[in-house]
Amino acid sequence: MDPILAMRTFVRVVESGNFTRAAESLNLPKGTVTKQIQSLEERVRSKLLNRTTRRVSVTPDGAAYYERAARLLSDFDELESSMTNAQSSPKGQLRIDIGSSTAQLLVIPRLKEFCDLYPEIQVDMGVTDRPVDLLGENVDCVIRVGQLKDQSLVARRIGTLPFVTVASPDYIKRYGMPQHPSELEKRHHVVAYFTQRSRGPYPLQFRKDDEELEIMVTYRVAVNEANAHFSSVLAGFGISQCVTFQAAPHLERGELVQVLPEWTCDPLPMYVVYPPNRHLSPKVRAFVDWAAQLFSEHPHLQGR
Repeated sequence: MDPILAMRTFVRVVESGNFTRAAESLNLPKGTVTKQIQSLEERVRSKLLNRTTRRVSVTPDGAAYYERAARLLSDFDELESSMTNAQSSPKGQLRIDIGSSTAQLLVIPRLKEFCDLYPEIQVDMGVTDRPVDLLGENVDCVIRVGQLKDQSLVARRIGTLPFVTVASPDYIKRYGMPQHPSELEKRHHVVAYFTQRSRGPYPLQFRKDDEELEIMVTYRVAVNEANAHFSSVLAGFGISQCVTFQAAPHLERGELVQVLPEWTCDPLPMYVVYPPNRHLSPKVRAFVDWAAQLFSEHPHLQGR
């Protein structure tokens, strides 16, 4: 048994969902695919797939084997590619993860440019605001905002993300315009933002000259996803601090108004982050360089 072929066959069966499609994609007879899987299960002494006449499902051992096998095959393919001039033509599966508002408003509208530049890269994009375990979830790189806590990862700073305090005109008409951040604690409603790791909603930060304030908010609505959070502000649930690149078009159209404009919120750094063992990967390097160039062109991602 060729262990690489058996591993590749198993991964293809899992991803395609049945033996027939796997055989077609590998250009192998279906009987050969069946024999490869049987030989692999004998080799690892574990049942990897449950097979019926209608469908194929992965066993718990098979799911664990798939995660490791997919990663090994990706590394193997990159190794071979690096020996055949892949630096000039990156290829392979690229698994990235991006926050929801960044993906929707910044990356996806321009992603076709990246795909046209690198037609042999297959992009798998996860869109989530939750922290991602790059190694555990086999993700090549992520774009994230804020200070980095895991010092074992490699990070390239690609932007500075400013925030603006906003509310809908309807909200201001109903509750009035606050004159000082302290009014947000009791006299106003705030749309709060929280994450799975936070014990409660994030406080609002304000700075004016040498004065700094942190407002612990009371809220009627709290949201843990950036686009839903912003939609709640647009819907008039309350005041909040939103990223400038998301709020700016709505401010220009009068769908939002700026609140407490003389008070600012410290911007946050934006990074593209990847595991140290992936830093020489041609496909990851291609995406990192493209993302850095994309974000450098955006006025609201450089603190301006």
